[in-house]
Amino acid sequence: MMIFLQDAATQTDNAANTSTELKDSGTLILDQLAGWYNSFISHLPNIGIAILVLVISYFLAKWVSRGVQSLLHNKVSQASVRHLAGKAVAIVVVLTGIFIAMSVLQLDDAVQGIIAGAGISGLVIGLALQGSMSNIISGIILSFRKQVKVGDWIETTDFSGEVIQIQLDKFIIKQADNNMVILPNKTIIDNPLKNFSLTPRMRVVISCGVGYKMDLEFVKKLTIDTLSEKFKQNDGEEIEFFYQEFGDSSINFIVRFWVDAVKNKQNLQAQSDAILAMKKIYDANDINVPFPIRTLEFNNKLQMDGTARKEEE
Repeated sequence: MMIFLQDAATQTDNAANTSTELKDSGTLILDQLAGWYNSFISHLPNIGIAILVLVISYFLAKWVSRGVQSLLHNKVSQASVRHLAGKAVAIVVVLTGIFIAMSVLQLDDAVQGIIAGAGISGLVIGLALQGSMSNIISGIILSFRKQVKVGDWIETTDFSGEVIQIQLDKFIIKQADNNMVILPNKTIIDNPLKNFSLTPRMRVVISCGVGYKMDLEFVKKLTIDTLSEKFKQNDGEEIEFFYQEFGDSSINFIVRFWVDAVKNKQNLQAQSDAILAMKKIYDANDINVPFPIRTLEFNNKLQMDGTARKEEE
């Protein structure tokens, strides 16, 4: 009976202790909530200022972004680069607003932690996206280069065509066969590039040959006079004619002259027109442009009519 009473008393004491602990825990929670509430009330002006700073930075970022894009409109032809520049400046403005807001809220330790973490994360991301970042940086560089722009006819890395787009990460050209070639911007930066559109005049070179029995001085004068009538040469330009070699069937020469051309198609058209004019004048003056000839010589003086065979019999 005594043991039972002692157990009952022990259970009563434990229940009382548990109730006391629950009351103490509840008091602590209420005190903590009250402290947070008081802290929120005391920092309410700072919170209002921080929110105001964030709102101002947001609208300021949009305004600055549009301003940067408008400023670069006449200097950068690529819309993607202008958009990137505007977004980059907007991000800087927003981040500045966030840091100012956190400083107003006395969160300097958190700001330092965020800056340190952003530096490490940026290094890791930069190493992981090294190739892509290289193309993007190359695209930004290309956007400021006046030597190449949309509409130019270029030749690079065994590809030639008209520049259709210069995007942030790639370079698109349309070849003469209407196929599109997509090249990484880094390839354009790292390799030689021939731009036919940088100069308004282009030199055309045509190779030809005339028979050995032709009057070479007459051929030279006739060719130069014919092309001079067909293609006007500016000051400092002339039609040049050079004999080069004694070929297998002809004496070969080249003729060079200047034409207005900014695309390879115009160069090809000038070559075609020149060849037509030369062929016409050569035919009119009986000038022979021989095709390859092979001469067979029989030193044993064979008789093709069978006479030699009859004499032997």
